[in-house]
Order: sequence, then C-alpha cells, then structure tokens
Amino acid sequence: MVKLTGQHIYLRALEHEDLDFLYQIENDTAVWEISGTLTPYSKNVLQLYLENAHRDIFDVKQLRLVVCDLAGKTLGLIDLFDFDPIHKRAGMGIIISNEADRNKGIGAEAIQLLCDYAFEALELHQIYANILAENSRSIHLFEKLGFQQVGIKKDWIRSNGTYKSEILYQKINN
Repeated sequence: MVKLTGQHIYLRALEHEDLDFLYQIENDTAVWEISGTLTPYSKNVLQLYLENAHRDIFDVKQLRLVVCDLAGKTLGLIDLFDFDPIHKRAGMGIIISNEADRNKGIGAEAIQLLCDYAFEALELHQIYANILAENSRSIHLFEKLGFQQVGIKKDWIRSNGTYKSEILYQKINN
C-alpha cells in the first residue's frame, strides 16, 4: 500500500473547505501563464469543481491533491493530469502557494510521494513535467528527483507580448 504521508507533509483529497484556497490559487494571475488560464474563476464554478473532485482518475484523467504540513496547514496543490492509462503516463504539476514555504523540501517531498503513488498504485510507466526555461528552481527540483530533460518547446508560452520556452522533463519507472 502506497502512503501519501511523508516525514513533513501529507497529500489529501480536495474538500469543500478548500474553496477559498482554491479560489486564491486559481485566480493568482502570476501563475496563469503556466496554467493556461485567461479569465478568473468564480467561487460558484470552483464549488462545482469541488463537488466533482471525488471522481476517479480513470474517469476524469486527472488527480488534484492538497499538500499539507503534518499539523494540517494547507501549503499547496499537486496534480496528475493528461492521465493516459493505455500508455501508462501522466503529466505532473505542483504549486506551493506561499513563497515562505518554498525551498524547504516541501515540494520535493510532495513530488516524491505522488511519484511513488503513480508508479506503484496507478502502475504508470512515466511522468512528465513542463517547466518554463526561466524557472531555475523548478528545474533544479525536478532534476534532483530524477526527472530528465528530453526536449525544449521553443517560444511555447505567450506571456505579456513575448514568448517563453518550456522544457519537457520525464521520469521513467524502470
């Protein structure tokens, strides 16, 4: 049985009480360029999302979990998306919402827990991550956890009238 609890954090399913946190994250324009968001989300739309968050990854092709410290404080979100059970792969994304909580090992522990779950419980063969070329902290984090750069998507993300390149990373379960 794969555990979603580590030494300092645990991952849990979304709850109705996460509405305000989800509203804050989804409406943070600083992360819109990587999430592909163009307009704000209403609380009503996010409430409907939460009401369906219990649906199985095999049905909705994604899994979003809340990253919490052991005292229960909500720290961020981590996702599996584009889940493909035939080819046994999925994309991964993570956000630790408060800058003060970053660079403390929280993201690394969350990624490792979700990788263990994906490889063992979901029997995935690989996980990929798309990281902006300018995001050196995320690049370092994913490389430290065994993800390998396999390609560069040049001028992939349009942001404020310019284009940014995105690096594709993969971690293959051998």
